[in-house]
Amino acid sequence: MDAVEAILRRVFGFAGFRAGQREIVEAVLAGDDVFALMPTGAGKSLLYQLPALAGVAPVLVVSPLISLMRDQIAALRAKGVAAGALNSGNEPEDNATTLAMIEARKIRLLYVAPERLALDETIDMLARMKPRLLAIDEAHCVSR
Repeated sequence: MDAVEAILRRVFGFAGFRAGQREIVEAVLAGDDVFALMPTGAGKSLLYQLPALAGVAPVLVVSPLISLMRDQIAALRAKGVAAGALNSGNEPEDNATTLAMIEARKIRLLYVAPERLALDETIDMLARMKPRLLAIDEAHCVSR
């Protein structure tokens, strides 16, 4: 866990974990299935972002909120983390850049909108990508 804490400090700039985060990250890194229900501002995104940098990559993040995807990807890229999104709100060149990162096996975190999972091309891409972790962000917004 020392290496994970070093990533927490170096990449994310946090001196330590918030309540409950350490146990959840340990469970994710151990390969356990985890359901984390935490309040707003509790640091849920870190629960899948940190494992992506600690060797559990690539991570597929399903998020229904395009604006949240954009914010998280911008913050991750500013930290030097290879992250991208595939969604209808992207410019074609953004999707092309993300697909190139996937094909080159460089991507650590891929964010997709739930409706993308219904597309054959997405299923084929995920079969090639072989995500090691699936995170459902903002699950309360996903209805079907």
